[in-house]
Amino acid sequence: MVRSPHLAQHPVRKADAAVQTTVNLLDSLESFLSTFQNDLSAVSGQISDLQSQSKDIEGRLKSRKKIEKPLSNLISNLILPPPLATTILDTDVGESWIPAIEDFERRLEALKSRARVRAARDLSEVTEGVRIVAATKLRSFFLALIAPVRRSMTTNMHVVQSAVFSKYRPLYAFLSRQAPAVAQEVQRAYVAAARVYYETGFRRYMRSLGYVKARSAEKEHSIVADLDSGTREPSIDQTRLGYARIEGPGVTLMLLADDKSHTEVVEALLRSALLVLMDNGTAEYAFVTTFFAPEPNPPAPATLSFGMTPTSSVFSTEQLGFDLQKDADDGASTPGSDYMKTPRAPTRTPASTVSVTGSTKEEQKALDAVWKQIMDPALEHTQNFVKAALEPLPPVIPLLTMIRLTEEVMSEVQKRDSPPLESFIFGIRLQMWPLFQRVMTEQVDALKKLAEGATGGYFRRGAVTTDASVSLICKRYVVLFMSFVMLTEQNEETMIFSNLLRLRQELTKLIESHTEKLGDAATKARAQSALYEELLQGLNKAFRPAPSHPRAEVELAYWRKKEEAARTRRR
Repeated sequence: MVRSPHLAQHPVRKADAAVQTTVNLLDSLESFLSTFQNDLSAVSGQISDLQSQSKDIEGRLKSRKKIEKPLSNLISNLILPPPLATTILDTDVGESWIPAIEDFERRLEALKSRARVRAARDLSEVTEGVRIVAATKLRSFFLALIAPVRRSMTTNMHVVQSAVFSKYRPLYAFLSRQAPAVAQEVQRAYVAAARVYYETGFRRYMRSLGYVKARSAEKEHSIVADLDSGTREPSIDQTRLGYARIEGPGVTLMLLADDKSHTEVVEALLRSALLVLMDNGTAEYAFVTTFFAPEPNPPAPATLSFGMTPTSSVFSTEQLGFDLQKDADDGASTPGSDYMKTPRAPTRTPASTVSVTGSTKEEQKALDAVWKQIMDPALEHTQNFVKAALEPLPPVIPLLTMIRLTEEVMSEVQKRDSPPLESFIFGIRLQMWPLFQRVMTEQVDALKKLAEGATGGYFRRGAVTTDASVSLICKRYVVLFMSFVMLTEQNEETMIFSNLLRLRQELTKLIESHTEKLGDAATKARAQSALYEELLQGLNKAFRPAPSHPRAEVELAYWRKKEEAARTRRR
């Protein structure tokens, strides 16, 4: 079969057309890919630019976050909030002023530390006006608090101090730092009012004690006085010895002076005077040294500095002109007129006050001077009463009781940390010891004179001594010795036991001189043994309720030895 030529060439043409189409497609694809590559390169460049811009924006954001807090602190410190200004300008002084004044003072200090900032200089004029208003109101407020103390003695000084003045001490501290002249005026007003208060109270109280003392004047009794048979047998008065201690009965009330039948021994009256002085004086010293104690200025608010050393915390005008497009450098971040009552002074003061222990010597001297200005009249009236209590000299046992009382009061004053009052009490103690020595010397001399007179002589007449009189002297000696032991805690105290030793020597001589007038040696020995035995019995009887003391043991041993020797001789 014969095929047509045109029919055989048709498939070839179709194949050529397909190849040409493919080639055209490949050329188009090549052109597209070339264009896409160019576009991709352009997009990649744009992405790189965006990434760079993103990093720049992130850096600027970090810089702004770094300055956000210090800038906020700066702005807050350079403004005076309207509520704060309203409190100071439009309200009366009260408890709400305490946090307000503290906030206001912090802002004052912040403005002072940023004096180079223009905004701080502009605001300082406003704050100065507010400061003057605050000082004026506080002056009137404190003077009004002092007025009741000046007007009436019925005001309880210590209640006013603890319940009112101490609460508002931050306000006075503000005055002492920001308005020293006003603070000084308030201090002078308080000193004047308190001085009159204590002067009036102590004058009345000491005068009342003087009235009571005049009703019960007690003469000094010698160990050899009134030896007649009608004399009451001596005994240890535990009640009177108890007046040597702070703890015990209450003080004498001023109203008791109106009762003409009321009497008290001199030791009790001196104890009342010293306890009232101690409680009022130490309470006043604690108040003065805390309320009027100087305080340093409060620290400036903490801030972050820009382009400064880590220890700096002050913004300058140049430092505020930073470039927000650049990173900022990291910086460091930078509070009783009723004197019959004896309130116990607190050991120290609340945490909101400042203790005198941290002050300089000059500041403590100044505070001591303030206390002395207030208490000088009270000290003078107390001193006058002490002199009156020692004239005429009381008996030796009450006198030693009064000395021990002053020592215990001085020890308590030391615990309460009141050096000026401690010095005053120490001065009273120094006045009493020479008087005690004088009284003991008179006791020894009187006994010595009696012992020497009992022996008689060619040119003098012997004193008349009887067994009863010598026995009474022995009993008085026992009371004297054991009272001294009960009033003496230390084992060795020269002033006390050296005088007792002298007295014992003279008593021994008296017993020997008295028995010398008797007949034979056996009779003398029996008389001596009886007197020594009486001394031993008296010491043993008084020793049982007395505290253990080595000197009492030594005394017993001495008289026991003498009694044994006399008993041996009488055989």
